[in-house]
Amino acid sequence: MRDRKLLSIELGRMTPEEYKEAPESGIVVVLDNIRSAHNVGSAFRTCDSFKADKLWLCGICAAPPSAEIRKTALGAEESVPWEYSRDTLDVVRELKEKGYTVISVEQTAHSVSLEKFKPGSGPSAGSGTGKFALIFGNEVDGVSQEVVDASDMSLEIPQFGTKHSLNVSVAVGVVLWHLTLDRLNSQATAENHLPGNGLQ
Repeated sequence: MRDRKLLSIELGRMTPEEYKEAPESGIVVVLDNIRSAHNVGSAFRTCDSFKADKLWLCGICAAPPSAEIRKTALGAEESVPWEYSRDTLDVVRELKEKGYTVISVEQTAHSVSLEKFKPGSGPSAGSGTGKFALIFGNEVDGVSQEVVDASDMSLEIPQFGTKHSLNVSVAVGVVLWHLTLDRLNSQATAENHLPGNGLQ
């Protein structure tokens, strides 16, 4: 055996209580009128994986308790804090008041390609530890135009095939990983410059 798969008990998983007590990531996810409860459940599971601070469910989004959500969330709806709002715009306004940079993940005339986005920039970034609210839209219509208009910026995931369309739950994972990678790289850089490590 060249490599051994880890057992579940070796993964160091948090309990839902530990998740809620852990340091915040500065990232919240907003779902704008997602029609599929399975996609909502997948978003819960992905938010849990990357330690999002909260998941907002807006408009027609299904909300827990739901057997369909649980089928894909695998219990993540119990760890990730969530809240429902009938109007996505109300959530956008609230998050802006709390200092978040609000980002619509959408293909727009002035969207920034994801690989060019540096989380250390933007209205809330400060020293690179800013707060970001990521909005993902309906499976057919995407993020509503009024929500795009109210956002601070739009991010687009570069694509190279014939569809230029990703399942919303996949898009959530791609963008959350991008922000997580930036955070991990920032932490590694800071650790490399600690006294005693030989670096100047």
